[in-house]
Amino acid sequence: MTASSLAAAAAERAQHVRQRADRPSQRRCAEQVGSRATVRAALSGVQVREAADGGTLEFTGHASVYEQAYEMYDMFGPYTEIVTEGAGADSLARADLDVPLVLGHDQLRRMARTTTGTLILSEDGTGLSVRAPALDPNDYDVAYIAPKLRSGLIDEMSFAFRIESGQWSPDYTEYRINRYDIHRGDVAIVGYGANPYTGASMRQPAAAPSSRARALLELAIAR
Repeated sequence: MTASSLAAAAAERAQHVRQRADRPSQRRCAEQVGSRATVRAALSGVQVREAADGGTLEFTGHASVYEQAYEMYDMFGPYTEIVTEGAGADSLARADLDVPLVLGHDQLRRMARTTTGTLILSEDGTGLSVRAPALDPNDYDVAYIAPKLRSGLIDEMSFAFRIESGQWSPDYTEYRINRYDIHRGDVAIVGYGANPYTGASMRQPAAAPSSRARALLELAIAR
């Protein structure tokens, strides 16, 4: 994103957006029109450690970091976006909250889910906190991603959500998300997304694996 492209997009946006409370049109995380509109953040403190029961993996991280500007695009061009601290409070308080932890926003590659009690989402001083306390290392997707997190080959998260309330800055260069709904969205471990500031960790089982998946996991970690 260059200063000139940001200014040009803002000038065009100011001419066509009816009011500052309007949501971005064709919101996406890259210049290409077909890009996803998810928000990403870089993982911090990636680890593989033993969970409390000694036989599962514990995953922790942040799917979004609040009050950090990141680059996005709409139909007019680039702009910066910020998620306001506490923006997900109402959505996360839902008794029927249904959000899975997935790989690459693929809904068939689920590793944990709020409705089963295997995924815990909350807000803290950093952003949207993600905790899956007991992932099964026999699960193909868990075995696949754990060594990649440990080695740093994968170091970002993202979350899919719906904007409920937000506002453009007076010059239309920045959009602030004041409230979002994550119900039936997802939190995902990704290669690349949009917000480069998140963090995560995963813990490895101490016991020797008996399944092929566990064997592959240990071999990858040992290397």
